[in-house]
Amino acid sequence: MDKFIMYLEYPFVRYALIVGVLIALCASLLGVTLVLKRFSFIGDGLSHVAFGVMAIATVLNLTNKMILILPLTVLSAVLLLRTGQNTRIQGDAAIAMISVGALAFGYLLMHLFSTSANLSGDVCSTLFGSTSILTLTLREVVLCIVLSVVVIAVFIVYYNKIFSVTFDENFSKAIGVNTDFYNLMIAVIIAVIIVLAMNLVGSLLISALVIFPALSAMRLFKSFKSVIICSACISVVCALVGMIISIMAGTPVGSTIVAVDVAGFAICALVGKIAERG
Repeated sequence: MDKFIMYLEYPFVRYALIVGVLIALCASLLGVTLVLKRFSFIGDGLSHVAFGVMAIATVLNLTNKMILILPLTVLSAVLLLRTGQNTRIQGDAAIAMISVGALAFGYLLMHLFSTSANLSGDVCSTLFGSTSILTLTLREVVLCIVLSVVVIAVFIVYYNKIFSVTFDENFSKAIGVNTDFYNLMIAVIIAVIIVLAMNLVGSLLISALVIFPALSAMRLFKSFKSVIICSACISVVCALVGMIISIMAGTPVGSTIVAVDVAGFAICALVGKIAERG
């Protein structure tokens, strides 16, 4: 504990904890909706797109990669939603097509135009997360706080509409709800969360941050509101515990957080089974 308190004296550790908690909270809110709509893998697809855009930003030597990554990932979310609604290309096929293409294109660019002596290390840290979360600048932290507040505010304001679109999209459309708009809004918010989470857990592990807390909460509660609240609590606790373990033990941040999420899911599943039998 004394060692951890000593680490908290460093600004970069405090920045990492703040960003980690906010990203985990945002991811958990939309994770429940994605799981229920059977669109969980959109996070994985968009994370691969973000990796491809990051490769382009790296080749262009952009100092602020977020300028390029955020708008292009949001645009990809819109295109992914539109393509997934096409009768010729189903949703899962569209995600697979875009994610694999972006991943391959990104790695190819980094291989052809790399200026780094450690290409494999750069690619691995981008895909699986690294200590980059511990090198956040104050500007990046402020941007993350602003975007997180916007995501949370949008979710709270449109909670009822998101609820109706999640459970019965056809009925919502029949009573006059603009379901296309709200589906688009969900896709855009997920894209923002994906971009924010890249520094925390890496491109390949972002889906775990979105899906595991939601699945864990569903093992304990049945109502939508209860699952949302429980998912947010589980996600924040797992992110904090994972980051603390990572900082203290020197393990990879992303992998450690996901490992804690997996352990949390196992505990929730066990508690849920015990409760059912009781």
